Amino acid sequence: QAQLVESGGGLAQPGGSLRLSCAASGSIFTIYDMGWYRQAPGKQRELVALITRGGSTNYADSVKGRFTISRDNAKNTVFLQMNSLKPEDTAVYYCNAEILTLRARGAYWGPGTQVTVSS
Repeated sequence: QAQLVESGGGLAQPGGSLRLSCAASGSIFTIYDMGWYRQAPGKQRELVALITRGGSTNYADSVKGRFTISRDNAKNTVFLQMNSLKPEDTAVYYCNAEILTLRARGAYWGPGTQVTVSS
């Protein structure tokens, strides 16, 4: 089994920055794609950014040029640097990863971290 834990959420002012981290732990052989999703109140969960094991990235149009996803494969960690934050970025942010463990390959989710952008 594997576990994901996010950190780094909190309150930021419009135009400010936050950096999210997500660390994977457990009986991990390989971590494939890693990504960040978010869910605002009353809305569906949406993809924010995705990064492959090789470092290829994909972003939602709403965050392109403002957010940067990166990963440290040696530490089983993915990051999301969020700059020029807007109130509409307010949401619970979830880490997601496709992981091969001792038992099987599957998708794992973290519990989420709240990001609030407000003056």
